[in-house]
Amino acid sequence: MPGERLDEVAALIGEHHVHTVEVAVTDTYGHFRGKRVPAQRFVHTVAEQGAHIADVIYVFDAQCEIVDSPFINGSTGFMDMHLEPDLSTFRVLHHRPGYATVMAVAIDSHHRRHPLDPRTMLSRQIERVRNLGYDPIAATELECYICTPEWVPIQSNVQYSSLTDNFALEVCVAEMRRTLLDLDVPIESSNPEYGPGQLEINFAAADPLRTADNTVLFKATIKEIAWRHGMRATFMAKPFTGQSGNGMHVHTSLMHDGSNVFARGDGHLLNEVMRNWVGGLIYHASAMSLMGIPFGNGYRRVRTNSFCPTHVHWGGDNRSVLCRCTIDQGDANRVEYRGAGADANPYLIIAAILAAGADGIERQLDPGTEATGDQYADPGDHSALPATFSEGLAAFAGSSLAAALGNEFSENFVALSTNELALFETSTAGSADPDVITPWEFARYVEIG
Repeated sequence: MPGERLDEVAALIGEHHVHTVEVAVTDTYGHFRGKRVPAQRFVHTVAEQGAHIADVIYVFDAQCEIVDSPFINGSTGFMDMHLEPDLSTFRVLHHRPGYATVMAVAIDSHHRRHPLDPRTMLSRQIERVRNLGYDPIAATELECYICTPEWVPIQSNVQYSSLTDNFALEVCVAEMRRTLLDLDVPIESSNPEYGPGQLEINFAAADPLRTADNTVLFKATIKEIAWRHGMRATFMAKPFTGQSGNGMHVHTSLMHDGSNVFARGDGHLLNEVMRNWVGGLIYHASAMSLMGIPFGNGYRRVRTNSFCPTHVHWGGDNRSVLCRCTIDQGDANRVEYRGAGADANPYLIIAAILAAGADGIERQLDPGTEATGDQYADPGDHSALPATFSEGLAAFAGSSLAAALGNEFSENFVALSTNELALFETSTAGSADPDVITPWEFARYVEIG
């Protein structure tokens, strides 16, 4: 009951001496925005009556510049929208005494859920899957670089998954793990990744909306704890020339009556539902690229032997494919989509995956033959994924996936992407080598996400 939950929130505020509640939403590119509200005002007013913020946040670019959009522009007046706190998401920020956070539902001037709100986008796709008789489950795993204050990687060597290499960094990472657990983000493990000072922290699967909430809170928390230790963290997709990029792998499965539908049938083959789900991801793969790679910099990850897929295919336990399918672990069976960068908005890429998978089930799409072996060395006749920003934008604009995500959202996202593409191409035109990260793009994207 809403009243009971408010009583619980009020009790938490009193117990933990909370003085400020952050009422949060994300903008189109996944940046946390909102209002900081005195705790007592939150309990007595905002929790039930909400707060307001300008809808201009949905037309901000990577540097908070306003992009002209057909839906939000000077002629519309950049109106206020209403923020309704979702009290089920209330969390005390134990690492920052006196603070708590709560996600909000954005309501537009027509008293409907705002069509440009990424959280609304994901909620609609969750409902679509549930209307098919399944409860979707999702997990994300992200990579980031830990750097000095001058944005130099904290170490110069690479030691993937080493337990002895850099204990000084582990002091910081241990605090990250503890802090995230205190925030009820279900951390499973962490490890050094295949870049100097690169880190991966994994957390358990959950309802997709909870997973997306966890992901944006995770990214903000990693940055905050790194800063406390005199370091900085970046989720930029490809921050350093010649080094590994930062990916966001998204795992999905479907539940029915408490069991994983993907676990049914022969443990060594995709069952029909799982096969159709993968079929949808394969069918919409090119259009989906823009949701997972929203900036020109991210397409520099789409390279041979980068652990980022370059072609449209699926396979078993094979890290060179786009859709890596775990099919021999029973209730842990799942599909891992490997095409997104760590700077992607988690609400949007998960929404796109759910939309594609649902379409696969609805139309019984077949994913084709399983890809085996090194798909970088020999992708066979599998079609190439978009390898540039312009290709990614062209594949999404006007696609059936764009229609499934909603015309208003998709037109707005295309407007932002078109603006970003023009800036990217103009500002990097002098770079002869497509693999070199330019100073302009580093400065623009290093703090994104």
